[in-house]
Amino acid sequence: MNNPIGVFDSGVGGLTVATEIMRQLPNEELVYFGDTARVPYGSKSKNTVLKYSRQIVRFLRTKNVKAIVVACNTASALALDEIAEEIDIPVIGVVKPGAKMAVETTQSGNVGVIGTASTVKSGIYNDYIRELNPEITVVSKACPLFVPLVEEGLLEDRVTEDIVSRYLQVMKEYKVDALVLGCTHYPLIRHTIKRFMGDKVTLVNPAFETAKSLKELLTEQGMLNKQKHKPHHEYYVSDGVESFISFADSVLPCHVTDTKVVDIESY
Repeated sequence: MNNPIGVFDSGVGGLTVATEIMRQLPNEELVYFGDTARVPYGSKSKNTVLKYSRQIVRFLRTKNVKAIVVACNTASALALDEIAEEIDIPVIGVVKPGAKMAVETTQSGNVGVIGTASTVKSGIYNDYIRELNPEITVVSKACPLFVPLVEEGLLEDRVTEDIVSRYLQVMKEYKVDALVLGCTHYPLIRHTIKRFMGDKVTLVNPAFETAKSLKELLTEQGMLNKQKHKPHHEYYVSDGVESFISFADSVLPCHVTDTKVVDIESY
């Protein structure tokens, strides 16, 4: 099935998911939408995130996508179930694959989850993890400044190191040995997080796990594109084309040549 896969996020963080899909599913074409005009989602209400997500899904459906990846932890937590009920194509989020890997990874039974305020408040990672193993202790921490730091390109900056140490000290105190990067922006500062947490803590990257789950889903449903070719990916944003292209070129395994602005409020 040669139709593209729709991928969306509140901004550029979802490019970490797009990168993993490109690596693990090299024949698939992607239509990526970054809601750069309305980032971040993490401080917004469920109703607002659901409204934004529905608009983006309506836009992606105009591109005849065969599946949609909600490459945003906040939207996965607050809007995924409703979206999945409303459309007739597969929808996959980033939360369940990340939670599953955290359960499989931990040895101590102490798992840390970091994310936006909305993701942490929803308790969705805690619920999924405890569903899989009720014995696990989950320590959650909202890290609202990580997204703007990433969006500003301050990936290896001293200020980022300071904020990481301030937010994550609690994870050391609880002796977590698996830490879920519960926002798609966070893998972009994983080296700074890893330096602070140390080698004994495994960082769980839901972006990698989501691409793996997507491959399994498409294979099971006979929707995998098996035709070997150089795929053509499309990129759309709600604002800030130049900064998006610059950032995308630093993250993706391919060069982004063309990005279009979409009036997403009209959908």
